[in-house]
Amino acid sequence: MAAKNRKDADPRYTWDLTQIYPSKEEFEKALSEAEAEIGEVAALSGKLTGSAGELKAGLDRFYALSEKLERAYCYAMLHSSTDNGEPEYQDMEGRAMRLFVAFSAATSFLAPRILALPEDVLNGYVDAPELKKYRHFLDDIRRGRAHTLDEGREELLARMSEVARVPSDAFNMFESVDMKFPDVKNSAGEALPMSHGAYGMYLESSDRTLRKNAYEAMFGEFKKYENTFAALYAGQVKTDVFVSDTRGFGSACEAALFGSNVPTEVYDRLIDAVHGGLPAMKKYLGLKKRALGVDELEMYDLYASVVPEVDFSVPFEDSKKYVLGAVAPLGEEYRSLIERAYAEKWMDVYENAGKTTGAYSLGVYGVHPFVLLNYTDTLDDVYTVAHELGHSMHSYFSNREQDFANHDYHILVAEVASTVNEVLLTRHLLETETDPKRRAYVLGRYLEGFRTTVFRQTLFAEFEKLAHEAFQNGQTLNAEALCKLYRDLNLLYYDGANVCDLHGIEWARIPHFYRSFYVYQYATGFSSAVAIADSILSTGDPSLYLKFLTLGGSDYPIEELKVAGVDLTSPRPVADAMAEFARRVDELEQLM
Repeated sequence: MAAKNRKDADPRYTWDLTQIYPSKEEFEKALSEAEAEIGEVAALSGKLTGSAGELKAGLDRFYALSEKLERAYCYAMLHSSTDNGEPEYQDMEGRAMRLFVAFSAATSFLAPRILALPEDVLNGYVDAPELKKYRHFLDDIRRGRAHTLDEGREELLARMSEVARVPSDAFNMFESVDMKFPDVKNSAGEALPMSHGAYGMYLESSDRTLRKNAYEAMFGEFKKYENTFAALYAGQVKTDVFVSDTRGFGSACEAALFGSNVPTEVYDRLIDAVHGGLPAMKKYLGLKKRALGVDELEMYDLYASVVPEVDFSVPFEDSKKYVLGAVAPLGEEYRSLIERAYAEKWMDVYENAGKTTGAYSLGVYGVHPFVLLNYTDTLDDVYTVAHELGHSMHSYFSNREQDFANHDYHILVAEVASTVNEVLLTRHLLETETDPKRRAYVLGRYLEGFRTTVFRQTLFAEFEKLAHEAFQNGQTLNAEALCKLYRDLNLLYYDGANVCDLHGIEWARIPHFYRSFYVYQYATGFSSAVAIADSILSTGDPSLYLKFLTLGGSDYPIEELKVAGVDLTSPRPVADAMAEFARRVDELEQLM
């Protein structure tokens, strides 16, 4: 049967958005107020930098309005995510986004006006006591001097931002709403409904016929529209390159990493280190092939458990005890906040028609985080809950300890907080499970975490890097070129599996490719998380990590990670993660 319509969703498992606004009328009121205030903030252009006090007053107004707009947009986006095909929600999100664009355009003078100050004056403002909470913001502007344009061009780029969303918006609508998938048959000949959420569940099934049919149905449908998806992704790449060129960066990758003050060497070093771990991956694939008893390991076999006869179904209600057990080493306050997330409906749990696929956590400043799930009662879903609640706790602590100007942490550190919870969940399960087969299953799942979060995301990262470089070198990003590039990378990363021609289309279904150069942070985050979890479990002291969670965006992410004991400027974290993967592959081989 098809996924339920949103109106039929069980309210016990849907989030409560009245905690943001008591009613939609309050949302409309906030939008109206924000629209009126945009002009008032824009008028500050001529009286912004005359003194430290004047700059403080202007920035106070700027961030107050930014907070109001962010809350309104979050409210609209959360509604839209539950049913992307609902016209009312589309309208709400569209109007909120247009105000955000108008606000960005109206305040685009901010960085250029501040940078127009004489260097000694700006340095004095950075150190002024009354501007203390804006010190990092001002220092970041000072750092970006070489890539900040004049006011006219900054305004133009700000106005263009809504247009730049078209590839992403079109992808989301096509993939989440318009695309339909045929039913698929299992080995008994029974027809089962196909959806994005069901696809992940089917790939983990012990029924190889179902895995194969689901894989071919999903990828076959994307293959029908490969030229459309190629045009959409090429549009994203062209936008990225245009913006990076306009701002004077050497590459789109450099431009994307600049906001977090991450050198491109970190990105390149990740790819090199993961390439160094490919022999262990080949050994792992050999173990999987042997465990599954297949003559040829196909790509649709990769998600099947290495211990397929073990049933590890976890209904959503039972996920709570696993997650709470996992985070116990982080202390009672952290644990109690997880309990609140379950009790106070911070999570929207099950799939429905039109709902955004996958999962995410969205922090709403002054309220609490909200988590979107598409839960299907698998152990993998428990990991997803732990992962997203890791994001949520990061948002909660940062929002509580930082003012609005400094609350929003960089993506690089975001994936650390989420993955620490995943690693702790694995260690908890390995400690509490006594059955050898279930332990092997959990260990296999841990290795799958490495495969999907480090190896696979690095493959994605390398694909993005090569696709952007190909365009910058004058190559056409058509469907044939993109499919070949993607398949070639899979042949490298998954030596030991049969990478069929159809697998070349997988790039077309990856939503993160419309948030360019994002996914590498899953891999660096996982590597960092392994180091942090090891430290917490070996010392029994989570204090440095909990301090890290409170930092928000008050410093650059590489410096914040150093607070938690991880230095990403060194090759050690990723290299250590590859060594851990190799050790765990050997351990699994012994268990098997």
